[in-house]
Amino acid sequence: MATTLLSPSNPGTADVPTTQSALRLSLNPLLDRRGTVDGAWWPRTRDAAAELPALISAVGRRLDRAVQRVGLYLDAWDHIPRRIPANGCQVRVGWFRSSDPHLITLSVAGAAPLTLLVIPPGTANAPATAALALAAAGTVGVRPADLLRPSGPDEDVPGGYDGSAAWENEGGRVTDPSPMARLNPVGASLR
Repeated sequence: MATTLLSPSNPGTADVPTTQSALRLSLNPLLDRRGTVDGAWWPRTRDAAAELPALISAVGRRLDRAVQRVGLYLDAWDHIPRRIPANGCQVRVGWFRSSDPHLITLSVAGAAPLTLLVIPPGTANAPATAALALAAAGTVGVRPADLLRPSGPDEDVPGGYDGSAAWENEGGRVTDPSPMARLNPVGASLR
């Protein structure tokens, strides 16, 4: 599955755009809507009024359809307008506090909404480039926050990161697969 990165000057490029004016956007070329996200966007600032017009235009060109609405997490952005002029029309912008702060949703005419991972503007080049590629390659079962983490095991979690600690913090419960751990809970003595 090839990653498609878009920039205003070269819409079919396969490399991450490096010029200051290039839009850093990757989309899953299949847009099969099976993954957690349909791609990723790495804006340069948190200024929604400055960043959204180029994103709306690029997504509209890629899909050959008009973007009608954008939904984003309120506290992740500065200067959020109610509407953005794009391609001769006004695109409505909605903001929420109940959505994932790492996601942005674009409603597109005649198509299912597009969900993009938002890579924070201050992210270093290597992890941002990796997240752009991963988000466009298919993300079934991967949480948005995990796409932003390095791919190696988490140093803070013995045995690596498997998502269970975060899941338990969200109200879930993971049972230890080790039968000895169930028979001998931590702190119990063996006699």
